[in-house]
Amino acid sequence: AVGSAPDEVSARPSPQAIELPEPVSYRLKRFLLGPPLVSERLSEERLDNVTALGVLSPDCISSTAYGPEEILRELIPAIGVAAYSLLMPITFAVIAVLFFVTLSYREVVTVYTKAGGAYVVGRENFGIKVAQIAAVALIIDYVVTVAVQTAAGTDAVTSAFPALNPWHVEITVGVVLLLIYGNLRGIREAGRVFALPTYLFIVSIGVVVIVGIVRAAAGQLHHHQIHLPGVALGHPGNGFLMGASLFVVLRAFANGGSSLTGLEAISNGVATFRRPEGSNARRVLVVMSTILGALVLGVSYLAVVTHAVPFRNGSPTVISQEARFVLGSGWFGKFGFYAVQGCTMLVLYTGANTSFNGFPNLASFVAKDAFLPPQLTRRGHRLVFSNGIIFLGVVSIALLLVTHAQVNALVAVYAIGVFTGFTMAGAGMVRYHLRHRARGWRRRLVVNGFAAVLSAIVVVIFAVTKFTEGAWVVVVLGPVLVVALIRLHAVYVQEQDRLAEGVERAAEAPVLKRHVVLVMIERLDLAAARALQYARSLSPDEPRAVHFVLDTRAAQELEEAWTRLGISRVSLELIECPDRRLVRAALELAADIVSDGQTELSVLLPRRVVSGALRKLVLFHGRTGDRIAAVLDQLPNVSATVLPFQAGGRRFRLPWDEEQAAQAALTGQRGKAHPVSTGTEVQSLFPEGPPPGTVPIGSLRPRQRAKVAGRVRSVRVQPGAGISTLECTLADETGQIDLVFQGRRLVPGIQPGAKLIAEGMVGQRARRLAMINPSYTILQAVGGEDSGT
Repeated sequence: AVGSAPDEVSARPSPQAIELPEPVSYRLKRFLLGPPLVSERLSEERLDNVTALGVLSPDCISSTAYGPEEILRELIPAIGVAAYSLLMPITFAVIAVLFFVTLSYREVVTVYTKAGGAYVVGRENFGIKVAQIAAVALIIDYVVTVAVQTAAGTDAVTSAFPALNPWHVEITVGVVLLLIYGNLRGIREAGRVFALPTYLFIVSIGVVVIVGIVRAAAGQLHHHQIHLPGVALGHPGNGFLMGASLFVVLRAFANGGSSLTGLEAISNGVATFRRPEGSNARRVLVVMSTILGALVLGVSYLAVVTHAVPFRNGSPTVISQEARFVLGSGWFGKFGFYAVQGCTMLVLYTGANTSFNGFPNLASFVAKDAFLPPQLTRRGHRLVFSNGIIFLGVVSIALLLVTHAQVNALVAVYAIGVFTGFTMAGAGMVRYHLRHRARGWRRRLVVNGFAAVLSAIVVVIFAVTKFTEGAWVVVVLGPVLVVALIRLHAVYVQEQDRLAEGVERAAEAPVLKRHVVLVMIERLDLAAARALQYARSLSPDEPRAVHFVLDTRAAQELEEAWTRLGISRVSLELIECPDRRLVRAALELAADIVSDGQTELSVLLPRRVVSGALRKLVLFHGRTGDRIAAVLDQLPNVSATVLPFQAGGRRFRLPWDEEQAAQAALTGQRGKAHPVSTGTEVQSLFPEGPPPGTVPIGSLRPRQRAKVAGRVRSVRVQPGAGISTLECTLADETGQIDLVFQGRRLVPGIQPGAKLIAEGMVGQRARRLAMINPSYTILQAVGGEDSGT
């Protein structure tokens, strides 16, 4: 209940008012990444169709830069100049696959408007375990996408500036590091800036294709010499395939399939579209596929006309040669050439950045389903999945180093994951249509089924034709990863079941009759003294200090020090340990104490810790306490706690002096802290000023009616010994006050992080200022959406 209180009692100071210096590691993180973002900044901007096309399609459309080149890379070493006769038929075959996969994903984005993609489709239709096939395929796809896109982007750079070619790997790795840094700072793909490179690339390549077609029709383009250093050439033969075997043609077709990567990005980002999400996503998907198909056909046609040829080291690229041949060598042609290369570089690097948005989100979905570590579900300093970003970047860099950042070496492991995802999405939609049988389901079933079969055939072609070039890694590693995820899931489920079993019974179980507290003492110092003080604060029936005798002389010195200092509130017990198995001796002692079934045992293990890398290296302390705690925790009615004690470096102190601390100890109240900024407040609570009529919480006094505004820092459910009550702490920059809602266990919208206005009579509850059953208005609920009263 709220009673009267002395007028000098004021609101509790906010946590920002306590001087807690930040560690160097955090200050460095803040300097590099910027101030942390608060949760309400998580709300995403809805994209119009024009912006969505530019933001979500760079990975897909940028594959124009290397798709036709990868086809030629297989054909020219086999049949030489005759490769250009097969380039267009193979390109048309790739476009046919693009057509059917696009039709399939039109159905996906129509049905799954909140979260799409192969993983969600597979999970909803085949179950969570089968969906891990799609999860593994997409994880591989995202990793290789970063490597392929950045390597191809660097090829565009070295094509414009050949002198940079010796540093190809270093440049590519540097770009990945920059992408990691930028994404850790919170760069979001929803930003309109990411749409610009896509449109610049479309316009630049479109101009090259159109000008090339016009000049070809006018007879101004001709075949160029392909017998050049750095080009692997074969010799044409006779027959329908110009002397190429069916196996070579299938390899070329598989390489061309890399042009379809990134097609799933629309379904992954369908929730960012404006309403109606499904219809808008369908339109953008069709436009994206149409642009991709047109550009790929145009680049392949210009390759046939000009005989642009792929080089072994990837530079100059086919698309750069076409730009040079088409635009000419005049000043305008040179300017256009560098503009095309610049746009190509930007869109490829931007396409790599899409994986840094897609992979962390996919990993968080899989982790929430308990198939990956839960650390991947946590947002970091700037509201991004930092662990997922770092993992993706590190693995991508390792892949680039192994393959020397060669696009051709990466393509071998690229499209298997992509087309496996296409297969899962199409097959999942077939299952969906068979279960729901909505209007027109038969036609949709045929579309999705045919796309799934076609994609599966491409997967087989890739696995067979590219097996010796690296595809074996995916063929072998894929099933192993699927099994590993399923096994990991079983471990997580078993752990969750064990932790959930008997929660209510354990929480409400009667307290055992006897409580013993043991303090494991190695030597008598401040760490041990602090542990002894803490042991007495637990009010045990029997506090005991225990020392296992490993060294007789050390035990005698401890006994003499204990007697000399006159420590009488805790008894010291010396126990022999002849075999020096300290963990075993502690286990036997604990088991003996709790053997009656009526004793609760708390074991305190003081541990000396030091700050700073040099101190940790020089003043090394063992982890015996951790090993003892890990064993003792397996006994019933035993709780082992490691008590760290800072042995070196600066210790935090509250910002009141000794006299104030003594007075606070007598009255049970804290003195008022001086507002000292710690740098943890990332932004003003109300940037546009406090709501009208509100007063700072720090100015409140008992027995006054007031209206305040702030953020909910904490919520306490049923704090009144079983009475239905909900309490929350409301804070602004000046202080904190408790809001008490009696007779209610839940107040919709009042959650940690919510902003609200509260109005009521200020009183005192448990020596803290409080309002009982105040009227309130929620200004911003958790997640960024506004709410009512």
